[in-house]
Amino acid sequence: MKILVIGGGLVGLATARALRARFAAADIALVDKEAQFGAHQSTHNSGVLHSGLYYKPGSARARLVRRGLAQMQQYCRDRGVVHDVCGKLVVAATDDEIPRLKALFERGQQNGLRGLRWLDPNEAHAIEPHVRVVAAVQVPEEGIVDYRGVVDALAADLAAAGVALHASAPVTSIARDGAGWRVQAGAHELRADYLVTCGGLHSDRLARLAGENPTTRIVGFRGEYFVLKPDRQHLVKGLIYPVPDPSFPFLGVHFTRLARGGVECGPNAVLALDREGYRRWAINARDAASALTFPGLWRFIAKYSATTFYELQRSLSKDVFVTSLQRLVPEVTGDDLLPGPVGVRAQAMRPDGGFVDDFEFMERPNALHVLNAPSPAATACLAIGEEIAARVPA
Repeated sequence: MKILVIGGGLVGLATARALRARFAAADIALVDKEAQFGAHQSTHNSGVLHSGLYYKPGSARARLVRRGLAQMQQYCRDRGVVHDVCGKLVVAATDDEIPRLKALFERGQQNGLRGLRWLDPNEAHAIEPHVRVVAAVQVPEEGIVDYRGVVDALAADLAAAGVALHASAPVTSIARDGAGWRVQAGAHELRADYLVTCGGLHSDRLARLAGENPTTRIVGFRGEYFVLKPDRQHLVKGLIYPVPDPSFPFLGVHFTRLARGGVECGPNAVLALDREGYRRWAINARDAASALTFPGLWRFIAKYSATTFYELQRSLSKDVFVTSLQRLVPEVTGDDLLPGPVGVRAQAMRPDGGFVDDFEFMERPNALHVLNAPSPAATACLAIGEEIAARVPA
């Protein structure tokens, strides 16, 4: 049996790992268009180990992150990947946020999070002395990790297990070949009995290349970060998150201590006209046309017009960005911040403007396409890989 995985991010690598464990005698190959695996969402994120606080009880996200978190922590210990289970505070900065924080606390309990604690201001300040808080929830299972280290460890494991790895191999055609597939990936023409696509930012395009017609479309949202100057990093001990705003489907800016040192502040969320656009004004004609001609995007903007405009302001004005950070840590000033990294989130959007809020797979007798793998996909990648491998017929 020949199995081909397209996509060398965390989900693709973890899927190949699970496939190797399930099909010891199979001929397994993985291709990625970049010279280095994990070049996009896998390593352009906040580096958090999520515990499942935010996700709808019973959803695939809630289920997979609980198993995936434990697996990822164990994998990091086994492979010597830098990580720290440092805990997180979710903070109500004003009284009107307390009901939403209570609902979040109850959701975390429903999802089986261990050690959740409701904190008063004094208790919260004992953990994060500089935070603005009227109440907080402590999430002790949350942590930070070097996802680049995870990517490199997984790739090394796959090579040692006999999985054929092909980098710098962009897929240009996927054609049926009898009961299987013929794939052109860079200079490689590969044949497979079963195909798994884990395309991340290009997941919809890979599915279409394989002859499918998904109704959802990937719309990129760029997230920009600042980092605290070294002499101001004492303002943040671990992870400080806001109570999510129900008027917008993104989490909001937060403070994240990084596994390899430093503190990030952000991100915002603005439309990216380049799915791999890590510069503010980056435009890719194909990506821009894909987004701007999609009715779902305009319906989304109409529904969230005020917040969309605010996110754009926050991207263009450091002062506006700083004001949003000061809701959580009032002592932060513009002088404390340096430009930080940028990521692009692959947001699967429906034609009605709604977001696909859970993992989404499209299954065929000889193929599985990962159409949506939102956060916590990095944390849960090992569990997601097992879930995908279990769906491949023996």
